[in-house]
Amino acid sequence: MSDPQVDPAGNTQAFRAFARNQEEAAQEAQQQESSRLPLYIALGVALVIVVAVVGYFAFLA
Repeated sequence: MSDPQVDPAGNTQAFRAFARNQEEAAQEAQQQESSRLPLYIALGVALVIVVAVVGYFAFLA
């Protein structure tokens, strides 16, 4: 026969582990997103330069 009493410590520990994993996942996602920011800035600058060069040559023609 199973024990009718439920150990609340087991549930609390499981919840704490779940909450800690969610926080770590959110922090990791934020770090990955912030590490891509310089890439996006560099791509934007390169796009502006390409458009400027194409516009300059179109103006000369």
